[in-house]
Formats: sequence, C-alpha cells, structure tokens
Amino acid sequence: MKEQFSAQDLQQIASMGLAKETVLKQIDNFHKGFPKTQLIEAATVENGGIIRMTDSEIMRLSKLYKQSLQEKKIMKFTPASGAASRMFKDLYTFSSTYFGVANNFEKEFPSVKEFLQHIRTFAFFEDLKSCMERSSLDFSDYMDRGDFTTVINYLLKEQYLGYGTLPKALLKFHRYGELSRTPLEEHIVEGANYARNADGTVNIHFTVSPEHRQLFRKKISEVKKYYESNLNIKLNITLSEQKHYTDTIAVDEYNEPIRDENGRLTFRPGGHGALIENLNECKADIIFIKNIDNVVPDWMKHTTIIYKEVLAGLLIELQSKTFESLKKLNSNPDIRTISKIAKFATEKLNISLPDNYSKLGTKEKILILKAKLNRPIRICGMVKNQGEPGGGPFFTQNTNGVKSLQIVETAQINRKDPDQEAILNSATHFNPVDLVCGTKDYRGRRFDLRKYVDPATGFISKKTKGAVTVKSQELPGLWNGAMAEWITLFVEVPLATFNPVKTVNDLLRKEHLEG
Repeated sequence: MKEQFSAQDLQQIASMGLAKETVLKQIDNFHKGFPKTQLIEAATVENGGIIRMTDSEIMRLSKLYKQSLQEKKIMKFTPASGAASRMFKDLYTFSSTYFGVANNFEKEFPSVKEFLQHIRTFAFFEDLKSCMERSSLDFSDYMDRGDFTTVINYLLKEQYLGYGTLPKALLKFHRYGELSRTPLEEHIVEGANYARNADGTVNIHFTVSPEHRQLFRKKISEVKKYYESNLNIKLNITLSEQKHYTDTIAVDEYNEPIRDENGRLTFRPGGHGALIENLNECKADIIFIKNIDNVVPDWMKHTTIIYKEVLAGLLIELQSKTFESLKKLNSNPDIRTISKIAKFATEKLNISLPDNYSKLGTKEKILILKAKLNRPIRICGMVKNQGEPGGGPFFTQNTNGVKSLQIVETAQINRKDPDQEAILNSATHFNPVDLVCGTKDYRGRRFDLRKYVDPATGFISKKTKGAVTVKSQELPGLWNGAMAEWITLFVEVPLATFNPVKTVNDLLRKEHLEG
C-alpha cells in the first residue's frame, strides 16, 4: 500500500490539500467497507423520539424566537451546488429517442405527455417561447406538428435556454402574475420572514459549484436591490464551494485507483457530507439548513415560517438550559444538582448515559455530563411518511455501543437483516432536511464541527461506465454521519413545509402554482 503512489501522484494529492494517509485510508475503506448503521427502533411520537407540539407550545416558542432576535445572529445555509439535469431526466430520454414519428409515445412517456400538455403553465414558458422566437421558430407551430424534440432541446440545451445545465437554484419555479421567481429568490423571501436580524440584515449562504459561481453572482446582482427595497431588508449573500480536500479517490472493482488518460489519479466529490467544512466556517448563533428546491409560493409560506420559528425557539430554550447546566458543572455542584442535570440530559435531550453511570463517583459523573452536553445542538423537523425515498429518524447504536437519535439513509441500513428491515418499515416519519443548528458553546465560542463527525458512516457507491466498474466513496452525509455526535432532537412538522422539486412536473403540483 505504501508503494501505491508515484512522486507525480503525491504531488497531485498534495496540490488538492490532501494528505497521503487520508487517501490510503480511503482505499482501505474500499477494501474493508463501512459498517451498516445498527437500528434499535424507529423514532416516533409514541416512544418519545419525535416531539409533537401543542398549539400553546407553538405560540410560546415562536414568540421566544422573535424576542431572541435582538441578541442573536441568524443565518440561512442552503446547499445549492446541484445541477438541474436530473429534473429533466425523462425529457432527455424522450428527446434522444423520439423523432416525430407518429407512434404512441404517450404510453411510453406519460410524464413527457403531462409536461407537454401543461407546458404553458410553467413559470419559464415565456422565456422558452422567446428563446425559440429569437431563432425565428414559432412555438405553437412546432407543437401543432408534433416536433416536441425541438421544443425540449430549446429548453434544455446550453446554447438555447440551457435549463439542463443550469443550477436548480436559478431556474424559474413560481409565477406571480407577470413576474417569476427562482428558488434562490424564494429563499431570500423566506429569509426576510423568519431569518431577519435585529438590524434588518438577512444572511444567506449558498454552497455552489465552481462552474456556476459567476451565474449566481450575476443573478444576485440583478435581484438584490429589488428585494432589499420591496422587503425592507439588507441582504448579505455569501457563496462557497466544496473544498477540494474533501474529494475522495475513485477505484475499480479490484479497489485499484482509476487513472485518466494522462495517468493522473481520479477523484470525485465526497457528497453533501463534505459541506460540514463549509458550515464550519459560518459565523452565526442560529443557522437554518434547508435544501434549495424545497420552496413554495408566498401563499403557501405561512406554515413554513411558523414552524421555522418554533424549531428555532426550541433550540434557544434547550440551548439556554444546556449552557446553564454546563456552568453549574464547572462550579463544583452537589449531588442533587448533578442528578437534576442528568435528568435534563436524558429526558429533555434524549442523551444516553453509560450503563454504569449510577455507580460512578461524582467526578466521573461530572466529566461524562460535560462531555455529553458540550456539543453542537440541532433541532430537526420531521414530516409524516409519504413514501418518499431518503432518510428517516431512528434510535441507533454506534460501533462503541452508544445509543442516540440519528437521521439514517436507507443505504446505511442492512436490508438483508429481517429485523433491521422491519425497523425501517416501521418508521412513521421522514427527513425533509429542515434543521436549525446551534454551533456555539456555552462560552460563545464556535465548535469545530469536524470533531463531531462519525467517519464510520460513509458509504460506497458503484457505477458502470461501459465495461468498467467505478467505485466512489461518499463522506458521512451532512445531516447523517457528519452530525452524528451532535445533540439531536426531532420535532414533527406539517407536510405543508415539505414541497421539493425533484422532477420538472413537480412544479405542476398545486403547492407550486399560483394561489
């Protein structure tokens, strides 16, 4: 293994900010694999794994959050580096196989039929029509004679409207009369409603791909003054890219590094878990995390805003009690105080203490409680299961035998184990990526979030390129293993707060149309 890399390899690795040992560890992971997450039971409202708020609690916590805005710095953190190509997968397949022949494509491509039937409904329709007119093409004429491929190519191809190559953040999602908004703009409007700081500033951080940075900057410069004026806010929008040193090496089916035509090692992005590095650089007291495509028009925003305030209010309340507990633990507390803090940790924060905790001496108890409480805190919204693919809330046990609440992806679970499969199928809720994070300690210092990652929760994916199998490694997911050692609480939020756009036809749902 030590002879694996040439001098050229080592130079390439160093130029990426990686250590040779890190890459060797990644290759070792391919050989050994990652352990599957051990589920104990699904987190539910009934077993205390998920908190269900009463109306009075909703009002109280929303009010608490609003009162705290005078002294807290708030930020929205939005992963937005994904290209929109996957939104148009069916359109791509159709345009490569349909050439205007009078076959019954509706049966083979029902989603394309739906798209074409409602094409005038989309917020981007006028742009598509104008784009075709600039090439002296009449949209209606092409639709009437069934030349759907040309219409779709004008929507997707880079030399035309380019929706297949643009980042999802910059596509027109929603129509407001003669105006329209992109997801980037919807996040600005959301931020003005629940993440406005005391001085009127709205801090929003987008993670972007390097090739899209200039497009983001251009769009922000176009809309910034408009939203500042109309919403009476001051926008502070920052951008960052995934760090090169979070890339992981690609290997073949024999776990040998894959090289390009120039003999250089091939590296791939480490997945959204790499963004823990970007989050780590954010300077704020409260950080909201939400995916770029989970946005709705204004008429649907009320529920989202209320529950964002509620999650943040709960964070502030529990963080305050946690900080108070840590200060007491540093002041030579008596047995009664220690017992109260332990009860708070287990009952309110779902923290698991060692089995032999009751038998330990006072000093050992204090050390354990300090270690358990002095961590970043996240409050995670959870929606009721609707058959969506992705992660969910579970009680888990890590490789050290520690029980905790975790968001677990399906890929992390051993589905060949009937007991684990049964637990997976018993889950009542789903992770919509609706997090509110506290990343400072009780002294006001920022935690180094990289210290709270569970490296054993990465996973390996395989893709076939022709006759070649390419294996790549994803780092522990941002809201999965990258936050495994955080204090975690789950709160039930309404389904109305979760309206992602995974395919272009999702924009035809009533939640994304004009009210």
